Amino acid sequence: MTLIFGGDYNPEQWPEATWLEDVALMAEAGVTMVTVGVFSWSRLEPKPGEFDFGWLDRVLDLLHAKGIEVDLATASATPPPWLVRDHPSVLPVDANGTRLEFGSRQSYCPSSPVFRSAVQRLVRTIAERYKDHPALKMWHISNEYGDHIVSCWCDESAKHFRDWLQSRYRDIAGLNQAWGTSCWGQHYTGFEQVNPPRKAPGPVNPAQLLDWKRFSSDALLECFELEKQVLREVTPAIPVTTNFMSIMSELDYWKWAQAEDLVTDDAYPDPADPKSHLKIALSYDLMRSLKQQSWLLLESAPSAVSWREVNVPKRPGKMRLDSLQAVAHGSDGVMFFQWRQAKYGPEKFHSAMLPHAGTQTRQWRETVHLGQELRKLAEVKGHHTSAEVAILLDWSSWWALEAQESMPSNRLKLKDMLHTWYEPLFRRGIAVDLAPHGRSLESYQLVIAPSLYMCTIEQAKALQDFKGTLIVGPFSGVVDDNDQIHDGGAPGPLTELLGVTVEEFWPLPDGQRTKVGTANAHTWTEVLRLTTARPLASYEDGRPAITRNGNAIYVSCLLDDVTPVLREAGITAPEQELEICRRGPYTFVLNHTNASQPVPFRGTDMLTGREVTEVPPLDVIVIKEGQQ
Repeated sequence: MTLIFGGDYNPEQWPEATWLEDVALMAEAGVTMVTVGVFSWSRLEPKPGEFDFGWLDRVLDLLHAKGIEVDLATASATPPPWLVRDHPSVLPVDANGTRLEFGSRQSYCPSSPVFRSAVQRLVRTIAERYKDHPALKMWHISNEYGDHIVSCWCDESAKHFRDWLQSRYRDIAGLNQAWGTSCWGQHYTGFEQVNPPRKAPGPVNPAQLLDWKRFSSDALLECFELEKQVLREVTPAIPVTTNFMSIMSELDYWKWAQAEDLVTDDAYPDPADPKSHLKIALSYDLMRSLKQQSWLLLESAPSAVSWREVNVPKRPGKMRLDSLQAVAHGSDGVMFFQWRQAKYGPEKFHSAMLPHAGTQTRQWRETVHLGQELRKLAEVKGHHTSAEVAILLDWSSWWALEAQESMPSNRLKLKDMLHTWYEPLFRRGIAVDLAPHGRSLESYQLVIAPSLYMCTIEQAKALQDFKGTLIVGPFSGVVDDNDQIHDGGAPGPLTELLGVTVEEFWPLPDGQRTKVGTANAHTWTEVLRLTTARPLASYEDGRPAITRNGNAIYVSCLLDDVTPVLREAGITAPEQELEICRRGPYTFVLNHTNASQPVPFRGTDMLTGREVTEVPPLDVIVIKEGQQ
């Protein structure tokens, strides 16, 4: 049993003489797994139906000889030039009708039958070739779905969208009712009249935009499922994954996670952002929550990335701190992009475990040291974090909230609202799960819904049945799952639970603030009429802003500080300078500050074997329960 350590390996970018040096240095660094072949389709199939596996055979054999396992990619992340030249319809089209050119990555239409057929042939050939190879540990399907191409607006995608709509609504009358097409004269008489929400003279039907978001996520998921089906047939015992991209709005990760065996994530906190550790912690907690089990950090940066406006490197110790933070939040290993720093291409300035300057570098020394420490933490693998607080996250509600133009305010951003509630919990060392609608909430003492713009009767009933304390944020219970306003207005099916009616939405102009208790409201306020709720805090003009009805608290505004609300909900722990995470019997204490911090309890650090009383800046200690 060991924690996974390694990264993306691109041997096709290097002469074979370098491969021998690579595997020797991997062994020295303690690498246990590498991802191979992510962008190798054009090398594996240089001509239609003609395959060249010789180089990949030799690479896998070299890795296996050093005891290094392989997360083998299906190579479908980018089609080869011959495919898009022989079949230009494979290339994606944007909302303006422009067909995007080949020359980057992910240059494909997810709905293209030509692309899908070619992918299935490729995957079956790779799987048959390596199904018995002893290095094969996991299948890596495609790569970072939705990174560059989330949607394609071509005619093939339009046909696929119509089929998806017909499956959802059965007949055109059902679609007209769901989309409210009597507005602006959009009544359809046949599915063949429906197109993707391409560029139009004015605002596009919000319900059409919502279904387009749903369809686009599902279309990419179909691509994943097509590959998985082939791999299940050929290698049923080998787990499959695809790398997520932290908290990404475009794909419904609750749905996607159920389709894969192991949740894996690519995480790139910004070294220049003093709150990067807080923001990425929320993403890590989502990864742990998706399947309620351990996950794997499949990509991270050893130092600087190559795609920000300014690519700041990580200070000494920051790579280690970032990596162990992921382990603290449930990852069963740490992997990087990439092993050897590239010599050419768009990522030649992206850092790597083995940098351009070689082994006489700080980066290499930190790589080797991290590998040694992960071996010391092997027993942490598989242990889970128990949380008493959950934050609700629903992708359809997120899409409906942000996908359209015709809103009272376009300043409401769900990710910002998530962080507003997460930050004070993080600073108090309180473990948090994220949860979808439909998952049992009975194990939690507190559930927070930052905003439930879209809320169905069934979802409201589940919240009514919850026995703990519930906090619901503003602009909630506004529409049903077709983005239609609930009868009687907001909060719709949550009205009885919250004991309030929203008479008016009252968004605030940029920069305007209004006092609510000891905090300030910004961006959004509401005019409430209380039915059974009692006020907890008011706006400056005396109107109720925060209310309580039994175990349900309603916050009708966006606050710069939600601590008073959390205190009302029973969260009274003080803030702390250290990040403290408990994973089974193991406590991770992480210091993200620039000064040493005292440890609030005694214990022996598993990494150094020393009894600790303080944690130096940018340092981590791990204490096992019972080893005080």
